[in-house]
Amino acid sequence: MDEFILIFRHEDGNKVASPEQLQIWMKQTMDWIGTIAAQNKFSGGNGLPFDGAKVVRHNNVVTNGPFGDIKETIGGYVIVKANSVDEAVEFAKGCPVLQGEGNSVEVRKIAKGDGIH
Repeated sequence: MDEFILIFRHEDGNKVASPEQLQIWMKQTMDWIGTIAAQNKFSGGNGLPFDGAKVVRHNNVVTNGPFGDIKETIGGYVIVKANSVDEAVEFAKGCPVLQGEGNSVEVRKIAKGDGIH
């Protein structure tokens, strides 16, 4: 069984939801993660706050957050165990992040010490 990272991409991280909406989304996300964990296929994950970010570029140029360059932001990730990328995609389809228009979940296999294949 392989591990896959599900990366939550928000079309516009500068849009701020109300505290009530954030609570609803957090509950939905915890319920979604709970269904994956109940199958013993949840490996971990974290949210990534939109503030406090820095970007380091070529020649050690440092900027505050990615927001000046792109609207899309990464809001968090989870790592799941799956027998195939298709199974990991099925987990991703249930992610509450997808309720936001323009949002997406990127599914990538995590390379272990044996290389990428």
